[in-house]
Amino acid sequence: METAWDAQLRTAGLRVTRPRMSVMDVLATHPHVDAETIVTVARAAHPSISPQAVYGVLKALVGGGLARRIEPAGGPARYELRVGDNHHHLVCRECGVVVDVDCVVGAAPCLAPSDTAGFVVDEAEVVFWGLCAGCHAVRR
Repeated sequence: METAWDAQLRTAGLRVTRPRMSVMDVLATHPHVDAETIVTVARAAHPSISPQAVYGVLKALVGGGLARRIEPAGGPARYELRVGDNHHHLVCRECGVVVDVDCVVGAAPCLAPSDTAGFVVDEAEVVFWGLCAGCHAVRR
């Protein structure tokens, strides 16, 4: 039986494998998660999946445009399946929770630099830092 992941993987030119399906399942239910957590959650369903396999899958998914890697300063890289819309992120300085926020203004790249230095800009990555509602309430 073919799943939505099968079609997405094939469309991206990737083979359908159990590790790829497992990682995509984790990302679908745990957005903005780091690789270590992906390994832990994927192993609950497939105990034989190795950290090396997960890192390989993440590289393939990002390369195939099926996943996005974000790297908030001071923390590990995180991965998500929301791709292609050039959205941004809110990050809590206290607990590290990451939340999607839609594009700041208009279509990609959402923001225009004051000087492109000859670059053709096609994406802007913005991270907003602050305190989530829960951490803010605790501080008050």
